[in-house]
Amino acid sequence: MTATPLAHQADYLRMPHVEKGMSVGLFGGSFNPPHPGHTLVSEIALRRLRLDQLWWIVTPGNPLKDHSGLAPLADRVRWSREIAPDPRIKVTAFEAPQKLRFTARTLAYVKARNPGVNFVWIMGADNLASFHHWQDWRGIAETFPIAVIDRPGSTLSYLSAKMAKAYGHARIDEEDAGVLARRKAPAWTFIHGPRSSLSSSAIRDAAATS
Repeated sequence: MTATPLAHQADYLRMPHVEKGMSVGLFGGSFNPPHPGHTLVSEIALRRLRLDQLWWIVTPGNPLKDHSGLAPLADRVRWSREIAPDPRIKVTAFEAPQKLRFTARTLAYVKARNPGVNFVWIMGADNLASFHHWQDWRGIAETFPIAVIDRPGSTLSYLSAKMAKAYGHARIDEEDAGVLARRKAPAWTFIHGPRSSLSSSAIRDAAATS
């Protein structure tokens, strides 16, 4: 992956256009770099949640991670667009100009500017165990429904995770995932399916030692 600037930088700093009544998934991450594991999660989410769009929110930087190996934002956006050609996937970095660094604030920002749109937050099951360490994690759970997508080694995380226990009453059956985006938060489900062992950190480590 080469480090060349995007031809049109302004577009990825704007929030994607969406119409009222649509169901839209929000999938945030550093995408440093993006890989087929991200696209697999996206394909599962689009199909099982019956989404009209899925936004890849490429973050300026995760507050819980080391940023020493973080590639430039423009490069991560471009790489993401190259690996995710599905027109329903909208790659965006709107957090950057708004100086949004925490998921709770990002979701509040999205909700305030898109009345009438049905959003669902999407995350890998590997994040579920540590979710209660995120800033205002209860606020996240009570802003939009959450879809947790299975990841290797994390299939049983929903049994012990603090979030899963705190909101056990709000969990809906996986078979009803198609209506999750239209449910009022808190509401969440755990979606099983094909899993990819790929991770951005492993790809970076392999590149560094090659």
